[in-house]
Amino acid sequence: MVAGLSVKRICKAFPDATGAMGFPVLKDISFDAKPGEFISLIGPSGCGKTTLLRIMHGLDTPTSGTIFSRDKKINAPAHDRAFVFQHFNLFPWRTVADNIGYGLEVRGDDRSARQDVVRKMVSLVGLNGFEKHYPHEISGGMQQRVGIARALSLNPDILLMDEPFGALDAITRERLQRDIADILARTPKTTLFVTHNMDEAIYFSDRILVFGTKPGRIVEEVIVPLQRPRQADVIRGSREFADLREHLWSLLSREMDL
Repeated sequence: MVAGLSVKRICKAFPDATGAMGFPVLKDISFDAKPGEFISLIGPSGCGKTTLLRIMHGLDTPTSGTIFSRDKKINAPAHDRAFVFQHFNLFPWRTVADNIGYGLEVRGDDRSARQDVVRKMVSLVGLNGFEKHYPHEISGGMQQRVGIARALSLNPDILLMDEPFGALDAITRERLQRDIADILARTPKTTLFVTHNMDEAIYFSDRILVFGTKPGRIVEEVIVPLQRPRQADVIRGSREFADLREHLWSLLSREMDL
């Protein structure tokens, strides 16, 4: 079974020009993510969502508080967690297949095992025939598929996604949203997903954590009661979806007016 995540009273402040701790970016963030649950983090720019994701991965450390995965305190990156970045972050000198297999290579998997996993990931994200292409030879949407395949190739318990569709055009974004929803339905992960898009948050999530700013904090946890599997066209035309969207907007607009 995939592991959950437990976030306990996370605070984060960065030092100011004098070296003293400045205004807190995150204050008293606490929640649990159940195994296989999809949770979106949404809030105004600058409220610390990406910083929290980096702390969950072990790329950054909190000023205080702890995060546990598999009942072990997170203090460094590990293979039970994988990060999908907003910008594609692919190695331009490596092919699609070699980019997907990079994490497996770092982990020390043997060549035969890596090749088998890469073949499966290429098929999973719909990149058959592009294995030997380089990043500059494929579209932005395809590059993001490579990034997602690279993360999934490690078979992580926890998937951390930082606005993975933010750099894409609207049509590519819509298609990739649907494809990733299907992939995660087949390979469930405990997923933490940062987005500024309310529709996207509702479509994917079991729960949405709405963040306020100055300092970053959770102002409300919104449950998404829509049944799975979800058909985007159907749920977006529903009364439940409209009500959830209106509620999210009221929360976010209140925070932005502060």
